[in-house]
Parts: sequence; C-alpha cells; structure tokens
Amino acid sequence: MLRLRTLVIASSIALGACSQSSNDAAKPAAAPAPASTAAAPSAEATASNPFFVASTLPFQAPPFDKIKEADYQPAIEEGMKQHLAEIEKIADNPEPATFENTFVAMEKSGALLKRVNHAFDGVTGANTSDLLQKVQEEEAPKQAAHQDAIMLNSKLFQRVESVYNQRDSLKLDPESLRLVEVTYKNFVRAGAKLSDADKTKLKELNKEESTLSTEFTNKLLAATKDAALVVDDKSKLAGLSDADLTAAEQAGKDRKLDGKWVLSLQNTTQQPELQSLTDRSTREALFKASWGRAEKGDANDTRALISRLAQLRAERAKLIGFPSFAAWTLEDQMAKTPDAAIKFMENLVPAATARARSEAKDIQAAIDQQKGGFKVEAWDWPIYAEQVRKAKYDLDETQIKPYFELDNVLKNGVFFAANQLYGLTFKERNDIPVYQPDVRVFEVFDKDGTSIALFYCDYFKRDNKNGGAWMSNFVDQSKLMGTKPVIYNVANFTKPAAGQPALLSFGDVVTMFHEFGHGLHGIFADSQYPSLSGTATARDFVEFPSQFNEHWASDPKVFANYAKHYQTHEPMPQALVDKIKKASTFNKGYDMTELLAAALLDMNWHSLSADAPKQDADTFETDALKKDKLDLSYVPPRYRSSYFQHIWGNDYAAGYYAYLWTQMLSDDSFEWFKEHGGLTRDNGDRFRALILSRGNTVDLSKLYHDWRGKEPVVEPMLIDRGLKEAPKH
Repeated sequence: MLRLRTLVIASSIALGACSQSSNDAAKPAAAPAPASTAAAPSAEATASNPFFVASTLPFQAPPFDKIKEADYQPAIEEGMKQHLAEIEKIADNPEPATFENTFVAMEKSGALLKRVNHAFDGVTGANTSDLLQKVQEEEAPKQAAHQDAIMLNSKLFQRVESVYNQRDSLKLDPESLRLVEVTYKNFVRAGAKLSDADKTKLKELNKEESTLSTEFTNKLLAATKDAALVVDDKSKLAGLSDADLTAAEQAGKDRKLDGKWVLSLQNTTQQPELQSLTDRSTREALFKASWGRAEKGDANDTRALISRLAQLRAERAKLIGFPSFAAWTLEDQMAKTPDAAIKFMENLVPAATARARSEAKDIQAAIDQQKGGFKVEAWDWPIYAEQVRKAKYDLDETQIKPYFELDNVLKNGVFFAANQLYGLTFKERNDIPVYQPDVRVFEVFDKDGTSIALFYCDYFKRDNKNGGAWMSNFVDQSKLMGTKPVIYNVANFTKPAAGQPALLSFGDVVTMFHEFGHGLHGIFADSQYPSLSGTATARDFVEFPSQFNEHWASDPKVFANYAKHYQTHEPMPQALVDKIKKASTFNKGYDMTELLAAALLDMNWHSLSADAPKQDADTFETDALKKDKLDLSYVPPRYRSSYFQHIWGNDYAAGYYAYLWTQMLSDDSFEWFKEHGGLTRDNGDRFRALILSRGNTVDLSKLYHDWRGKEPVVEPMLIDRGLKEAPKH
C-alpha cells in the first residue's frame, strides 16, 4: 500500500500507502485557516526546534535523534503560517500571471510544512503515542482548513486559470504543461469554481470529514489493540509454533499480563494464527475478536463515524457537481467512471466465487474425513486450507519458513532483484538516526555508483503501529528543489524473541517485494516538480509498480538466491521449490473473493448519493455483499466496513478497486518481460525509463500504452490468479 503524503502545496495530487497504504492525509476542510493567525514561535523555540532549519543529514533525512514529540505541533503551525504567507504573495502579485511566478512559485512554497508533515506522518503511522494522536486530532482540521485556504483562494485560482487558458501558446516543455493541466484540474475538483456561499459550505464539510477521518484512525488503533485475544491456558494455543508462542508470551509481558498469552490483531479480517490453531473454540474467539473489533458499542466503536463519513463525502461530491463521491474520485483515474470500475470487478465475481465454492468443498471434505461434525466457517478456512494444501501438494508452511529469514530475503531477494534489473546496490547506514530502534536505513547507489536515495525499513509489529504494510517518503525527489528521495517501507511481521531469527511466510516475502516496488517508484523518480514526482499518480496506477515487483519474489534466479535455510544456508531443495510453484494458484478463489468483497463494499459506500439517508453500517454491509453475490459465509471480506482503514482513514476511498485494476496492469506487463527474456538489465532499464521514473509527468493511460505497446488485457491476470487455464502450446 502507498501511504498518502499530506498535502502541502496547492498543486499536489491527493496521493503518496500494500501494499498497501497509504494514507493519513489531511483532507480538505474548514473556514479561515488557523495557520494564518498562529502566534509566531519565540526565537528560543525556533532555535531549539529541529524542523525550523533544513536537515544537515545526508539527503536532508529527518534528524530523529533531535526531534522531540513536542516539536511537531509548533512546527506544523508555523509551517502553515509560512506557507499561507507564500501563497498569498503569489496570489497578490501585481504582475501578470506566468508559469514561473505562479506554478513554479507554488511548487517551491511550503518547505517547512512539507518537512514536518513527512516526518509526522511517518511517525504517527508507525510509532505513535497519546501525545502524537492528540496533535493529529487537533491539527487535522487545521491542515484541512489550510488546504482550503489555498485551493479556494479566488485570486490564486484566477492566476492558475489565466496560465491554463494560455497554455498552448506558452511553448512549455511537456512536464511543465502537464503541471499546468494537473494543477488546474485539482483546483476545479477542489471547488475553486464554486460561489462564495458554496465554498463556505464545502469548507464546513471538509472540516468535519477531516476531523472524523482522523478520529476513525485513532479509534481503530485503540480498538485493534483492545481486541487482541488474551489466553490464559497454553493448551488453547495448540498448533502454534514455539516462535509464535514465545512472541505471544512476550506480548503478554509487554502488556503486563504475565502468565498469559496475547494474540495481537493485524488489520485484515483473517489472522495469521488461524492457519495453525487446532482448538476450534480459540479459532472462533480470535476470528470474532477481529470481526467485531470496532463494533462493541464502546468509545472505540466506529460505525456511526463511517455512516457520517459516507454521507459527508456524498454531500461534498454533489456540491462540486458529481452524482457521488465515487464519480468525483474516479474522474481523474485510469478507470474514469465508477461504472467502468464496477463492471470490471463484477466480471471477476462469477469466476472467483465459483472457484471459492470449489475450494470450500475440498475443505469440507477434509473436515468430514476427520469426523469434525461441523460445516466450514470463516475461522476454519485457514487451517483446513493449509491441510488441503499439504494433502494436495505435500506442502507445509512450517517446511517453508526456515528458508525465508527476513534479513536474507531483504538483501539476497529484494535487493538482489533490484540489482539484476536496475544495477542498484545498497549499503546499510548505522549513522542515520531513526524513530524506533527496529528501523534500519540503507543508502541506495545507482549502476554507475552514484548515491541516489535513502531507504528505511520498519518491519515488525507494534501496538502503537497502524496495521498493514505501506510505503511513503520522508523527502520527495525534485530537480527544481534539488532533493533526492528518502523512502520508507513499513510492515507488521511478528518480531522474534531476542536471539531468534525472523522467519517469514511466503506471503510476507511477497509483501516485502510489493512495498519495495513502491519504493522503486519513489527511488527512481526523475521529475522537475515535486507534485508530479514518484508515486504522485492516480490510485489505480500507483499500485502497478508494487504489484509488478511481486513477480520477482518467485523468479527462479531471484528465488534461488534468497531461499536458503537460515541455519545450514543450504538452498531450498528443488522438490520443495516445485511444490511451491505447483501450489501457486491454490486458494486463489478465496483470495480473489475476499478482495472483491472489500473493493465492491468500498464502491457501494461511495456510490451513495447525497440524497440517500444515513446508513446503518451493519445493514448496509450485509445488503451490499448480498447484492454483489459475495455473501459467502466462509469467505469474509478482507476488510469490513468498521475497520476498513484504507477507505475511512486513508486515501483509498472509492479506490480500493485499484488493487484489482493494477493486478491487471502488473500481470499484463510481466507477460512483456516473459516475452522479452525476463530478468535482464535491458528490460529493467526500459521499465525504469518508461514507467518507474516518470511519476505523473505524462497521461497515465498513454504512459502505459507507450511502455506496453498496446492497451492492457485481463487474461494474464486471470491465468496468474488461477481463474483461467493457461493456453496450451
């Protein structure tokens, strides 16, 4: 997932977290910008706050060794004040509007605000605290109001529109022309053409939405922590590995629950431990803890919030001139319309659910063979699917994990593939300060030895970290600003006990490749303007490089280089490799169905009109799944409405379909690689030049067509995901 970069310049696109993603943007909001009236910081405060000067570290990386939690809020406030003053100077310029004095000036504005927001977004996502959450809640509506003060500034928009109307006669280079067109469209989509009365209404809606979205994120984090399953009888955890038991015991100690075991929840509906737990009552308890985490009727219940958020978004879309929030969102995406996205997904449902039902029969047969005496439920699927996989393919997850030690996967898998394709090399930097001891930093060198980026990775689960996995920037690449990219990847793998190796599932391995695919999109950014750089693309394009990079996890040359036993360092036996390959499409009906259920649920919420009544979250979800023929009791949505962080707290609203859309792009592109020799430097260099380096500097449909030579087709995706037989040659 791609984590959203907070908007700090008027021309920014609302993007930039798998893998996710993704993410804590200050959304447009409120009336007079509080930043303009914030008290100026004292000279003493300015001198002691590290954000008030550009970082002197390599690549202007954040000086986390100097940053205190108390530094963020005054820097955000002062950043908004300075930025607004810069914007007002541009808007009030008595000279005629030009590309340089309007668009370039906007691109250069907001340096302090951008600097602090990048660091703040990173830390609040991965290492938050009560104080930081309080700052988040206070500053979110202010930052939204600040954004409105820019995007709804009539004098500024007049200058933007003046240059836009002259654009064909200005002889701008292609990237500059693209900046003019994207910026103008962003202003219009933000409400710049509304009447003053409607702008006031829009600000009120934006302020409320920003406040509720931040509230949702913080409630969900608390709800997820509180919903962790606490077990006081070790026998109830039968089936878990020694490493998992040790981790659960340590989690209990961390919560001062000595003598108890704690199974913390990840962000998805299904939980990793369900694959191993043999006690059915424990499985059910863990599943239900996940399923109902944010629906307890307590202070952290999110259902009323999401119902209101859906309503607010529909009202905002109507005010700007769109029939629904989904129509507003998709207008500048590759899919263009909700109908196109929905039709794309609906066409996948029959094949996905048919395969899921077939898989369910195999699972039920395994249960019956063992005289289980029950019908398969959602909490039974993971463990019995694993048993079916063992029976069908003689493949056991516990056989696989010893070959996937995290550090080896990172260096000899993720980094190795990047070296083979693009010539990159990596050197760990222990002198760059980090925000938490588990975080590691690597300097990235290009094929000619030039230092081009910093890469941070933060892989282990913590109670004060949002769920899932994502990528974002601490520093954006821009030739205009003279900055190189500082990128980070975050995940939620189980941290091993001291002295023990971090062993991964193959799914975790794929997550690492996915998030590093986002990382490469940022590392290779080669744009003049920061707001068009790297991952600042449409949502249904931005997951393309990340999902494409997943393919290299199973490339024979790459796989052989990292799949080595953590103790003996012996390569994985070929027989086991063959089993993994043979089982690669196993359970794909389930996987696709849970993803479709979440994506269509998102689209249903955001296709509501402003005239629709406020929805009951439970009823709405049930009805939507039934309408879309995705109400399979044993295949729950990957995310339910009440804990769907992507769409309520991040920037994937009406955009979760992008994971499916970009699967099509990534699988279609990988066909090109297979047709042209696969893992070669020439192929990698071409992909870098035509896709990874271009950011949003070219219309994305054209960008893809220029790279692929034709429009994308869905057949490779269907074959790769096991929904269609590969043609026989």
